[in-house]
Amino acid sequence: MEDLKESPSSHADVGVGITTNHRMPDSLLGLSEDEVRVLNKKLVRKLDCVILPIIGILYILNYIDRQNLAAAKLQGIMDDLNMNTQQFATAISILFVGYLPFQIPSNLIIAKISRPGMYICCAVVIWGSISAATATVKTYGQLLAVRAILGIAEAVFFPGAIYFLSAWYTKQELGKRIASLYIAQQFGNAFGGLFAAGIFQLEGTHGIRGWQWLFIIEGAATVGIGVVCAFLMPEFPHNSRMLSPLERDLAVYRIESEAGAAEGTVKESALQGFGKALADPKLVLLILCNLLSQGQGSIANYFPTLVASLDFSSTISLLLTAPPYVLAGGVYWVLMWYSDRKNTAYPIIIMCLGISVGMYIIPMTTLNVGARYFSMMILPFASVGPQLLLYKTINLHLARPVSKRAAASAMVNAIGGTSNIWTSYLYYAPPQFYAAFGTLMGCAFLFALTITAYRWLVLRENRRLDSGDAEQIAKVIKGGVTEEMVELNWRYEMYD
Repeated sequence: MEDLKESPSSHADVGVGITTNHRMPDSLLGLSEDEVRVLNKKLVRKLDCVILPIIGILYILNYIDRQNLAAAKLQGIMDDLNMNTQQFATAISILFVGYLPFQIPSNLIIAKISRPGMYICCAVVIWGSISAATATVKTYGQLLAVRAILGIAEAVFFPGAIYFLSAWYTKQELGKRIASLYIAQQFGNAFGGLFAAGIFQLEGTHGIRGWQWLFIIEGAATVGIGVVCAFLMPEFPHNSRMLSPLERDLAVYRIESEAGAAEGTVKESALQGFGKALADPKLVLLILCNLLSQGQGSIANYFPTLVASLDFSSTISLLLTAPPYVLAGGVYWVLMWYSDRKNTAYPIIIMCLGISVGMYIIPMTTLNVGARYFSMMILPFASVGPQLLLYKTINLHLARPVSKRAAASAMVNAIGGTSNIWTSYLYYAPPQFYAAFGTLMGCAFLFALTITAYRWLVLRENRRLDSGDAEQIAKVIKGGVTEEMVELNWRYEMYD
């Protein structure tokens, strides 16, 4: 095309996160280095001020609505619905029966539509309504039905949000933005307990139980906020109404210069993307990694129960769940800041796994309250931290075609999320919880082995790309790298 030409090297190091051998739009070629740098900083600042608060707030609501059943356990829902411990575990896990399989078709849809922001916000309104309806259940069977439907509605959000962020941010920026999403999750966990403790004070008001008030108030808040966010959330860079034409050109260029095509511009069917994802051997290892990591992260589903094993009152137990999650949020930011700055992931994952193993041992070997609570302070970030780096890896290593990345992200999260089903039956026999912590230790060891195998695989692929041999490069292309990515001198990063 005559209106595009090769990007001059003078624009390569302006902090835009782009390569030197991709063509720059004519509207940007007339700008100096400093002007492009200033424009890029202004663009990223605008994205951070609009996208991150909206996604963060919605994820807080997502996690609060998903975890409020764990808080309701401390306020008598088991007695009111005549549930035993195993039935409660089923009520927790059945959410994932709807949540997991619907992530894949949902992400294939979001990759094809022009208004992903509206799609996500509509799902928020639906799940908020369903969550509020949980207050009306009278039997165990009704609770199971509502939870399963809630899972279907919530399936849209997390993989959709990860995909949405990767459509806007470059590889140098994405890690900290994923960290922001997980920080929001931790604040949802932390303040969810605080909100629950306050809402439970309404116990008996108008003849309504405290746990019912919890679902009513938090569900209604989700609906209202979802409606507001629907009018504020942007769409893809190429059709965003919040950007000027020049900013739009830069936003598109930043992404396509890294992976060869902008979001929403490649015409490829969802089934083609799904097939290409399944044909990539790296996906199998990433799915297994996330399966093990989600197993470790299952402590969030039972964290109030773990803290309650310290023998405090239900209110104090809910309040004590907050500090570990606040700490985790801060640690997530540091980990992903370091990952972005050093362009690394593997050593951080191994470090977190090592710390988590030590923290699993403590509650199994001592009843000392101080030592046990110390381990609970560390467990959220050590157990869940590697997930941030996995999602960053997925979106950078399986970047193109766009539909492939959407399918891969959803499959990794959906299949990995099945761990939330079987781990729900491990948290029995307090206070040591031998079955739970012993199993999570096994997950950590297997995770370390699997991610090491993944590291070997991508380093082998990089050696093939570096060789310059056509036959070796053809093997890499067959393994999932596109020809455009090869032309851009693309490499698997973060696992050196």
